[in-house]
Amino acid sequence: MTSLDKPTSDTDQPHRTDQQDADAKAVTEAALFEAFGGLRGMVETVLPGLLFVTIFTINKDLKASAIAALAVSLLLVVVRLVRKDTVKHAFSGVFGVAFGVVFAMMTGNAKDFYLPGMLYTLGLALAYLVTSVAGVPLIGLILGPVFKENLSWRTRNPGRKKAYAKASYAWGLILLAKCAILFPLYWWADTAQLGWVLVALKIPPFLLAVYLTWVFLAKAPPPIDVFAEMEAQEQAEKDRKAAATQNAQASEARNSEF
Repeated sequence: MTSLDKPTSDTDQPHRTDQQDADAKAVTEAALFEAFGGLRGMVETVLPGLLFVTIFTINKDLKASAIAALAVSLLLVVVRLVRKDTVKHAFSGVFGVAFGVVFAMMTGNAKDFYLPGMLYTLGLALAYLVTSVAGVPLIGLILGPVFKENLSWRTRNPGRKKAYAKASYAWGLILLAKCAILFPLYWWADTAQLGWVLVALKIPPFLLAVYLTWVFLAKAPPPIDVFAEMEAQEQAEKDRKAAATQNAQASEARNSEF
């Protein structure tokens, strides 16, 4: 078993000072901000649906509402490309809106604009819960690369694995609660009512899940930077080879004297 595979326990972690706790919270906050898109990502998530329901509430025109929502999604991607920002959140928004537009136009039912997103939310909720039960919490798979720990938390950092499991359960349950509100409305409410409720439920559940994730991870052991470990091992191997070469050259020089 190499040092990269060696498991650790919660008791192996040194006691952290208040400053270290503050640093851990700051690092966690920055990583969550990066992973989930921050304020701009939230705006890009809400704006297309808000525009769709606003236009549809005013004129009941499915085509105009759908085109407007898709156009603003594409505009958000163009803005990110021009600014040379990361486009993953904007692109995911475009695909989500495009699926909704296609689905609604095919069925002729404006409420179906929201159905693909609702089904995605349900599937994501189940994924969070199932992966947590399986011992590979989805939030750990998402955030592991962000923290440069990859999957080291699975075998080497049990305290962090526990935090990821708690966070994944929180995400799953929060999203399930959201689905429990939206799916009955899909059947019983009209398009405008469903749309406004969905817009209202875009940000608060997300912020609650992110906050709980921050709380769990801020109290967890720090991540193990596997990239730094691999670089250190590579450097140590280079140093060992260089030392061996120097020793060989010195030995040859001594032998040549005799």
